[in-house]
Amino acid sequence: MGSTVVHLRRTDPEPAMLALVAGLAVRDAICQSMSLSTEPVLKWPNDLLIGIAKLGGILLERSSDSVVVGVGVNLKVAPVIDGRETIALSALGTAPERDAFAQVLSATFDAELARWRDAGTAQVIRRWSAAAHPPGTKLVVTGADGKGLEGTFVGLDDAGAMQLRLGDGRVETILSGEVLLADTKG
Repeated sequence: MGSTVVHLRRTDPEPAMLALVAGLAVRDAICQSMSLSTEPVLKWPNDLLIGIAKLGGILLERSSDSVVVGVGVNLKVAPVIDGRETIALSALGTAPERDAFAQVLSATFDAELARWRDAGTAQVIRRWSAAAHPPGTKLVVTGADGKGLEGTFVGLDDAGAMQLRLGDGRVETILSGEVLLADTKG
């Protein structure tokens, strides 16, 4: 879809939360652009799903006091990805045109960014959690070391990190990694 740059201010909340902010903005833009029987679900830290199929994603790249927020949404065509289901908005109805969607996304991102700056992280976490896969969802998290953890989604901590309950009952804080739905590996 595109990218934008957020120039961080001294008073801004934690920049890592921008993935959650962007997810909310993209979800809102989709919901404003189409009437869907099933709304997109947010998957930590940066994916949007319809059912188990990936609809879009977000990527953050920080350089000094700026964060580039990249957004991809499958409007007309979904890429084929081995081992993963994908979907485009066109499979759910008449997909918005790219430029029209970009305008809506720009407005929703501006609104979410203002909320993040004005109200802080607690309201972002609350709103993100309401739009995410529910607690108890089985997940597999693969870290940079290639090792996987399997457990159930508990929620987010105050900093936006994912809480994963492991099979032995311990709750592990996940700061990064590839997160897949355990039942589908997608």
